[in-house]
Amino acid sequence: MTEVREKGYHHWDGQLEDRRQVFWPITRTGIKLAFERRHFKLLFSMSFLPALAYGGAIYISERLEDFKFIAQGSEKSFQINPAFFKSYLTMEFIYFIILLLLSLGGAGLIADDFRHKAIQLYFARPIRKLDYLLGKAGVVMFFVGLLTIVPGIILVVLKLLFSGSFKFFLNYPWLILSIIFYSLFLMIFFTAFVLLASSLSKNRNYVIAIIFGLYYLSEIIRGILYTIFRSPYSALFSFRANLQQVGAGFFLTNKPYGLPWYLSFIVICLFCLFAYYVVNRKVRGVEVIK
Repeated sequence: MTEVREKGYHHWDGQLEDRRQVFWPITRTGIKLAFERRHFKLLFSMSFLPALAYGGAIYISERLEDFKFIAQGSEKSFQINPAFFKSYLTMEFIYFIILLLLSLGGAGLIADDFRHKAIQLYFARPIRKLDYLLGKAGVVMFFVGLLTIVPGIILVVLKLLFSGSFKFFLNYPWLILSIIFYSLFLMIFFTAFVLLASSLSKNRNYVIAIIFGLYYLSEIIRGILYTIFRSPYSALFSFRANLQQVGAGFFLTNKPYGLPWYLSFIVICLFCLFAYYVVNRKVRGVEVIK
């Protein structure tokens, strides 16, 4: 007669190992999925066209005698100074490209997890909420960094190579830091902005509408308030205006709006804190107890 034994639950006596960079697999997967989106690769390639144009402007500025037919009457446009680099990083087209790129590749970062109820699967593993958020944030920061800090530094290097001297660097030794810190500022802002939008809906199409709606609605509000009150402080209600103000402050150039740039910096920081609070409350899960 065969003896049947009941197998009960045996407690695991192993030890969990704490691994660094737990967020990296989430970031890596998010980047990979972004490139698998339809038309994303084409848009990603086209997003570097402004950087190529600015690189061409740097070359022409060092060879004006060979490009008189282009530079005639517009020599000021080919003056390479901090305002030149600020104009690239605060260009409205760059903001638009970043929003478009993140809409295709980042709208579903949190929304898709809500839709497929994958949040609990994440937290069924030894992963903290902070690791989850850092993993998602890494996707946004990766793409924003590729469009800001990388081209900015390359443009400085091109200026030094084409000029054949370090005179430009000696004249503006702080320029590299301005590019790095303002690019990091943009990376933090767009990370907070996109993750906030992605946490507000389970439908990525709605998230895309929220991303563009919030961004351009803020500019519409600024225009209405300025029309009524004629006050430069109306710029504090616009994401674009605040980003441009902070950029002017970082690069020590003239402010596009008649108010201190640090006010815009404070407004953006408060928005990022608000976005983190909302996303942190929306992302709920049961973490594994060690």
